[in-house]
Amino acid sequence: MSRPASILIDREAARRNLSALRALAPRSRVLAVVKADAYGHGMAAMAAALRAADALGVASLDEAAALRACGWRDAILLLEGVHRAGDLGAAARLGCSLVVHRPGQIEALEAWSGPPFAVWLKADTGMHRLGFLPEEFRAAWQRLHGCAAVATDPVLMTHLASAQARDQASVAAQVRCFDAVTEGLPGERSIANSAALLSAPDTHRDWVRPGLALYGVSPFEGVDAPPPGLVPVMHFASELISVRRIPAGGAIGYGGCFICPESMNVGVVAAGYGDGYPTGDLTGTPIVVNGVRTRVLGRSSMDMLTVDLGPLPPAREGDPVEVWGGRITVAEVARHAGSLPWALLCAARLRVPRAELRPLEDEGPAFLRALTGSREA
Repeated sequence: MSRPASILIDREAARRNLSALRALAPRSRVLAVVKADAYGHGMAAMAAALRAADALGVASLDEAAALRACGWRDAILLLEGVHRAGDLGAAARLGCSLVVHRPGQIEALEAWSGPPFAVWLKADTGMHRLGFLPEEFRAAWQRLHGCAAVATDPVLMTHLASAQARDQASVAAQVRCFDAVTEGLPGERSIANSAALLSAPDTHRDWVRPGLALYGVSPFEGVDAPPPGLVPVMHFASELISVRRIPAGGAIGYGGCFICPESMNVGVVAAGYGDGYPTGDLTGTPIVVNGVRTRVLGRSSMDMLTVDLGPLPPAREGDPVEVWGGRITVAEVARHAGSLPWALLCAARLRVPRAELRPLEDEGPAFLRALTGSREA
């Protein structure tokens, strides 16, 4: 390892998080969302940890192919469906289920002469990103219902725009809209993302679709701590690579954003935005050095952070640093940086080497044990 920065993945925590979330919606099946390399956690490692899920959700055919290559044999849902009619062949070979959210995707299925697909039909109930508007939805369902390329009644789904902000009236409004447009139609239903799964039991229905919560991170705005019963899966660790005494008036880092009000002990940590840490003046962002909570000073650099060593006993080069993980959550870092935990977790894939913090207690079949070696450093 050329630099002390590392990402430690707790696969057993992910397995337990899935169990805890399933217990909250015991009558629902679970589609575990593993797009973007499982939110930066490593798709192969998470496929092993989340093997009790009923299906996995991905954003692309490449991600579906990666799951099949590392041994996942169960259902995979393409959350955006196929983007071109010519992609249906690859989707069929990979055994993917398809989200259908626009007329062109129905046209492609109507022209398809290969094996039929399991389909999820998406209603736009207020997020206005993807899906058929309420006045379009039943016509779309009728076309799919009569389409030979659709294997069974479509799963009926929508996506909530503001479940991450608790007590949003828009959540109830979207649920009412969804119930109205799907009334009387056969097929299973799916509404809940992580936030709704945790806070809105009325949204659980036949399928729930957790993403961020699987990784032990709060999906709620302004809430730093993981939801009860969930544990962070990713731990970003590093070390001090320099310890110095900076005189009063000394300016720290690019742009001199932080001026030392007095003589200060200052450390440099081997972690920066090249490793997925946020950019900008991050003075005050929490960080843990040698088990003691302290703060970042000034701007982050590509490879380094400068930290206040004042709260600590004498520090030395090589002392351990927690960038985020147990004592400092990624949600707390994101809030201080004006970012989102999703963005930080995904960006941590950039170059930081990975190691296993805790293996699965029940590793399962040999092909699942091999998953971590296929993509983890």
